[in-house]
Amino acid sequence: MTFMRGELTTEDFLQEFGRLCSEIVVESCLEGICKPDPRIYKLCLERLGLQPSESIFLDDLGLNVKAAASLGIRTIKVDDPETAVKELETLLGFTLRKVIPNTRPVRKTMEIPKDSLKKYLQDFLGTQTTGPMELLQFEHGQSNPTYYIRLANHQLVLRKKPPGTLLPSAHAVEREFRIMRALAKAGVPVPKVLDLCEDSRIVGTPFYLMEYCPGLVYKDPSLPGLEPSQRRAIYTAMNRVLCQIHSVDLKAAGLEDYGKPGDYIPRQVQTWIKQYRASETSTIPAMERLIEWLPLHLPRQQKTTVVHGDFRLDNLLFHPEKTEVLAVLDWELSTLGDPLADVAFSCLAHYLPSSFPILRGLSDCDVTQLGIPTAEEYSRMYCRHTGSPPIENWNFYLAFSFFRVAAILQGIYKRSLTGQASSATAEQSGKLTEFTSNLAWDFAVKEGFRLFKDMPATKPLMRSYHTWAGPQSRLHTPGTRSYVSIPEASPARASKGALVISPEGLCPPVRELYQRLKQFMERHVYPAEPELRSHQASSERWTPSPLVEELKEKAKTEGLWNLFLPLETDPEKKYGAGLTNVEYAHLCELMGMSLYAPEIFNCSAPDTGNMELLVRYGTEEQKARWLIPLLEGKARSCFAMTEPQVASSDATNIESSIREEEGFYVINGHKWWISGILDPRCQLCVFMGKTDPHAPRHQQQSVLLVPMDTPGIKILRPLTVYGLDDAPGGHGEVLFEQVHVPKENMILGPGRGFEIAQGRLGPGRIHHCMRLIGYSERALALMKARVKSRVAFGKPLVEQGTLLADIAQSRVEIEQARLLVLKAAHLMDVAGNKAAALDIAMIKMVAPSMASRVIDRAIQAFGAAGLSSDHPLAQFFAWARALRFADGPDEVHRAAVAKMELKHRI
Repeated sequence: MTFMRGELTTEDFLQEFGRLCSEIVVESCLEGICKPDPRIYKLCLERLGLQPSESIFLDDLGLNVKAAASLGIRTIKVDDPETAVKELETLLGFTLRKVIPNTRPVRKTMEIPKDSLKKYLQDFLGTQTTGPMELLQFEHGQSNPTYYIRLANHQLVLRKKPPGTLLPSAHAVEREFRIMRALAKAGVPVPKVLDLCEDSRIVGTPFYLMEYCPGLVYKDPSLPGLEPSQRRAIYTAMNRVLCQIHSVDLKAAGLEDYGKPGDYIPRQVQTWIKQYRASETSTIPAMERLIEWLPLHLPRQQKTTVVHGDFRLDNLLFHPEKTEVLAVLDWELSTLGDPLADVAFSCLAHYLPSSFPILRGLSDCDVTQLGIPTAEEYSRMYCRHTGSPPIENWNFYLAFSFFRVAAILQGIYKRSLTGQASSATAEQSGKLTEFTSNLAWDFAVKEGFRLFKDMPATKPLMRSYHTWAGPQSRLHTPGTRSYVSIPEASPARASKGALVISPEGLCPPVRELYQRLKQFMERHVYPAEPELRSHQASSERWTPSPLVEELKEKAKTEGLWNLFLPLETDPEKKYGAGLTNVEYAHLCELMGMSLYAPEIFNCSAPDTGNMELLVRYGTEEQKARWLIPLLEGKARSCFAMTEPQVASSDATNIESSIREEEGFYVINGHKWWISGILDPRCQLCVFMGKTDPHAPRHQQQSVLLVPMDTPGIKILRPLTVYGLDDAPGGHGEVLFEQVHVPKENMILGPGRGFEIAQGRLGPGRIHHCMRLIGYSERALALMKARVKSRVAFGKPLVEQGTLLADIAQSRVEIEQARLLVLKAAHLMDVAGNKAAALDIAMIKMVAPSMASRVIDRAIQAFGAAGLSSDHPLAQFFAWARALRFADGPDEVHRAAVAKMELKHRI
C-alpha cells in the first residue's frame, strides 16, 4: 500500500517519496487492522499528517481501492505498472521519468533557443525524431552555463559561453574542447567530447557537446554518509588523478602550445589582477594589499605541466559503486603551468567553513576523525605519488589560490548585476569576495615578506604575545548574551593571582577569547582601516561611520563585547566579561593595534571609565538609565573634569561650581579637552565640580550625571591634537551655564568626587598603557615590513646598521614596558588598586614615552609616508604624545613615584 503527498515539484516528490518509504511504515500484523478496513487508511493518514484530499493511494485490488476512495482519498488501481505511472503523473502534474542529478529547469536569464538547437542536433546526430527535446540546466555551474539534453535516445551535455560582454580571455569553451579531446587520448578520465560549434547563431554563443556520463558528484567535501575508509579512498583517488593530469606528455598529447612554458605564476598573478580590476565594484582592502604583495613573492617554477586551474572535489565525477574517478569536469581555466597551483587549489576546502555558501568547506570539521587527509597530508601524498620534493612556498600557493577565488567571485558578482551569471547563488558571491581575499592575505602573512631573491625564504619570527596586522579567516559561533558574551570560565581562574606574561599562559576560556579577538581584528578591523581613515578626513567625519556601527554589531554577535570590566568590580559577571586586570591587559594590547578597535568592541575611553564608575558607584536607577544603553552600545558618554583656567593635573584645583537649588543641582563652569562630547551619540556627561569650596581639600568635589540634552550646555569649539580633530567624538571646549540637574543624578553624594575620580582612573591607566604597547607593536611590525621592501643607496634598508639598531632598541623597550604594565595589573588583581598605586604611576611614566620613541623610529623608517594618513603611525604618535597628559602628566607621576620611593625605601 503506497500513499503519496500531492501538489509537489519533482524534487519535492523524490525527497518526499524517500521520506515516506524510509520513515512511515504501518504494518497490519502489528496494528491488528487489515485492508480494506477504513481504519487502516485513517491510521496511515494520521501518521502522515495528511488530509484525504492531499493523498494518492495505489493498490492492485479493487476492494482496497474502493475503501480508500470512500474516505475521499484519490486512488489509482494498478493493473499495468506503465499505465499506473502515467495516471500518477497526470495527478501529480509532472513526469516521473528518471531525474538527472544536480539539474533544474533552465533559469530565465539562461534560456537558449530550443528550435535552432534541436535542428542543429538532428543534423549532427543524423536523426529526424519528432519527439520533444528535454533541456535542463546543471545547478552548480558558476561560469560557463552547462545544460543537460535528452533527444530521442541521446543524452548529451552542452557547455557554452555566458551571454553579454565578457572579460578578456575568459570563458574559452574552445580551449576546454581542445584539452579534453587531447587528454582523452592520453588516458586521463574526461568526458567524451563530440563537437565544437563556434557559430553563435545556434544558441547565441559558441558551445561544445559531450556525452552525458552518469555518476556521482560530491558537493560536500565532508562526504556525509560514508565511512572514514571510504572518504580517505575518495581523496586518494582525487590525488592520484591530479598526478595523472600532471604527468601527461605534452608533446605526445599535442599540447606543447596550449600555454606559454615558464613564468606561469607571474602571468597568472597579472591575469587575475586584470580580471579583478575589470569586474571591481568597490575597494576591498585585502585585495589591494594582495595586488601589491603577490608580485613581490613569486616562487621559482620547477616544472611545467597541464594544469586544470579549478581542480577540486566537486569537479570530479565518481563511479556510483567504486572509488574511481570517471571524469574530471570544468576545464575552463586549464593551461600549461605550475602543477603546485593545482595542488594548493584542491586544498582550499580545508580552510573554508562548512557554511560557505558556494563551496562548502572543512575548517570546522575534524578531518582526522572523518578519515579525510589534512591539507598537509594531501600535499605530502601528492609529492609521494609524483616523486617530488616537499613543497616550498606552500602558503604562497594558498594565498594565490584564494586570491584567484576572490577574483572569480567578484566576476560572478559583477555578472549577477546584469543577469549574466549561470548560478542562482551568484549574487551571494559579492559578499564572499572580501571574505576569501582576507583568507588569501592570512596566508600571505604566514608566508612572510621575503622581497629579495638573495634573502632566505624564511617566515618572520612571530612572537607569542603580539599579532601581525593582517586578516584571519574563520567564522565563529555568535554569542547570545545581551551586553557581553564570552566562554564560561572555571571558578578557579588559572590566571587569578598569577603574573601571566603571554596569552598562552591564560586559562583556556580566556585564551580562546583572545584567539577569537585576534581573528576578528585580522578578519574585519585591519581591512577596514583605509575606509575608516578616509571617513575621518571627509566632510561627513562628524557623523559616526556606518562601517564602525556594522563592525560593532558583528563584534557583539561574536561575543567580543564589553570585555573591560574587571572581575573585582563585577564579580557576578552581570555586566562584563569577568576578566582579571592581567587577562584584560593582553586583550587590550591586541585592541591597541588599531585606533578604531576599542570602540568596535565597546572598550573605548571615556565610555569604559564611565561604565565602570556606574557599576562601582551608581544606584540601580542610574544604572538602568545610563549604564545599560552604554553597555549595549546605544549611547556614548564623556567625562568633564579638565578646565582651561587652572592646572587641572591637580583635580583639587577645579573651579566649576555645583550648587543646590530647589531640588536641583545647578552647574556653572568652563571645561575643555572633553573627549567624545561632540559625538552625536553622546547622551551623558559625567561632570566633576565643587559643591563645597570650604570643605577639606579632597572633599570639595562631587560628580554629577548630566544628560547632554539639558539646557545650558554650550559647545564652544572642537580642539585638535597635532591638527587631528578626532571626529566624530572630538575634544570639546564647553561652557556649562545654569545647567539644572536633578538631585538624584549625584554619584554617591556631595564631596565624594575625588574618591570617585581616583577609583575611575586606576583601571583606565592600565588600559591606556596596554593600548600604547599595541600601538608600539603595530608600529614595529610596519617598520620591519617597510625596511625589507625599500632600497636606498643600492641595498635594502634592512641592511642599514642604524635601522637594525632602531629595531633592536624598539623590541627591548616594548618588552620592558609590557612586563611593567602586566606587573601593575597583577598587583591590582591580588592586592587592589590602592596597593598598586606606585606601579600604576610608573607605567604612566614609562608607556607613553616608550610608545612615542618606538613610533617615531617607525615614522623615520617610512620617510615622508610616515607623516601621512596612509598609515596609522602619525595618529599613533599624536595619541602617544597626548597620553603623556591624559590621566595626569608625566611630572605628576614622577613626583608620586619619587615620594613613595623616599617614603618606603630609605
